[in-house]
Amino acid sequence: MLYAIISEDVNNSLERRLAARPDHLARLEALRDEGRLVLAGPHPAIDSESPGDAGFSGSLVVAEFDDLASAQAWADADPFVIAGVYAKVTVKPFKRVLP
Repeated sequence: MLYAIISEDVNNSLERRLAARPDHLARLEALRDEGRLVLAGPHPAIDSESPGDAGFSGSLVVAEFDDLASAQAWADADPFVIAGVYAKVTVKPFKRVLP
């Protein structure tokens, strides 16, 4: 089943994000390579694809997991969680309708 992992950053998270980004991306790439990743990306803190120093306010990952517990465990082990980038992470089932 698909699950949405919706994360909200702490204030001024950019430096922490940049430091943990390689490990964060490696986990996402592993999901992609397994054919389980639907989409992933950050929410810019301003209305721009390249927010520069404004940074990001959070992230969204939609991926396939066996169950909610597995999705939650994966989210809890994210390098951004460990590095203190995220203030809050919500994991919930997601039903894809379109496209």
